[in-house]
Amino acid sequence: MDFSLEFTPDLIAVFLTLFVLEIVLGVDNVIFISILASKLPKEQQARARNLGLTLAMVMRIGLVLLAGWIITLNDDLFTLFGMGFSGRELILIAGGAFLLYKAVHEIHLKLEGEEEHASSAVKATFGAVLAQILLMDLVFSLDSVITAVGMTSNMLVIITAVLLSFGILLFSAKFIFEFVNRHPTVKMLALSFLLLIGVFLIADGFGIHIDKALIYGPMAFAVLVEGLNLWAASRRAKRKGKQVEPVHLHDTLHEQADGAVAPEAPAAESR
Repeated sequence: MDFSLEFTPDLIAVFLTLFVLEIVLGVDNVIFISILASKLPKEQQARARNLGLTLAMVMRIGLVLLAGWIITLNDDLFTLFGMGFSGRELILIAGGAFLLYKAVHEIHLKLEGEEEHASSAVKATFGAVLAQILLMDLVFSLDSVITAVGMTSNMLVIITAVLLSFGILLFSAKFIFEFVNRHPTVKMLALSFLLLIGVFLIADGFGIHIDKALIYGPMAFAVLVEGLNLWAASRRAKRKGKQVEPVHLHDTLHEQADGAVAPEAPAAESR
């Protein structure tokens, strides 16, 4: 491990690249944490969000310091049907599968009626949500650290990039959380992004390497289009003197906990 710090143009370029990478991967983390934290009571959401991000930062720095061990995760543990599987690949496959399951499950809960889940909805607990956050923190951190170690052996550069990026994410997490939960279409987009990332992780685990630009490019474009849609809707509402009222997604877990019952549609009048 190298802890020297010489300000060379190459080192600065590596630092800036790592910093941008940590921000991009960190936004994925914030979106996932925001969706999970929204299941908790309001007084626990900020605590889960901040604790989840802090633990993600600590985990990432810890993995950086264990860079020698991280590299050994690329060694094949066993071979199946002529394909070797390493510890890293198994973690990516498991994490991607979990992400796919959570994204599909959340989309189902948000779009299906309460009646579909009245018997199965269970109030989320702080411990359960934190455990899921830590699991995905591990997957995102592992991918990030392996990429970082492949770019430079200077631990100070990597750790500084991690600390600065997470400082920015901790500051912006509240605004991302509120924005995602205030706009249902953005929440569906976020869940779709998680589906896409889950597929990417599983493919990477099976040795199919997809350029990250093919993942984050469409994501950025979709966010831009949705931003324009929200801006256009806001301008139309202002011209008409009305307030934009988005479609409300089902929140079956909170509805079950609060004892709320979805209002029934009014019956058609008989003539």
